[in-house]
Amino acid sequence: MAQATLTVTLPEQVWIEQVSTDYPAATFRVLAAVPGADSGFALVRVTGSDVPDVVDAMNDHPQITELTLAQWSENEATIHFETTAPLLLFSSQESGMPIELPVEIRDGEATIEVTGSRDRLAELAEQLEHFGLQYRIENVRERLHESQLLSERQLEVVAAAVEQGYYDTPRECSLTELAGHLDIAKSTCSETLHRAEEAIIKRFVEDLPGLEEEEPLEQQLAAD
Repeated sequence: MAQATLTVTLPEQVWIEQVSTDYPAATFRVLAAVPGADSGFALVRVTGSDVPDVVDAMNDHPQITELTLAQWSENEATIHFETTAPLLLFSSQESGMPIELPVEIRDGEATIEVTGSRDRLAELAEQLEHFGLQYRIENVRERLHESQLLSERQLEVVAAAVEQGYYDTPRECSLTELAGHLDIAKSTCSETLHRAEEAIIKRFVEDLPGLEEEEPLEQQLAAD
């Protein structure tokens, strides 16, 4: 499956864009969300120095049809509300791609993470555009379980290397001693470790932000 992180620019006509840009220092963290037929229900935690003003702005906005304070302090509020404009929820529902929570929104932009098939991710991109949501891709990568990253033999050798102190500084176990512990040839031990290290390091580098040029999500999802 593919995992993607996107930054979505919310349209100006939506309440969350208006309120979050009016109070750019406030952070909105969506903790739970459920789409309805024509509306959406959500639990959001708002933090920042303008929390009382943010709550008032939400309460006064015509797209917020119901609002209840679940928790309140000067710099933080947890709010349950209903809105007639849950565009992210509708995009997720129409594409069949659940958005992972929490979703953080600040100054008119939402950072979302999704995991699923490449076809579903492409459909999500189409739905975002359909609802007028612009987005940029922070990263797209295959989500592999650790057991898929390394072979069983590589896992065994790497685990033994860590246990025996091969990666300690200073090193407590030489390559020769590690090979002897595993009862394998030194050359076999060296090659197995090298292949495992290559997979681990490449996977680590792939997860670093900003290393790849941005391209349309559809092109990233179509790439093998």
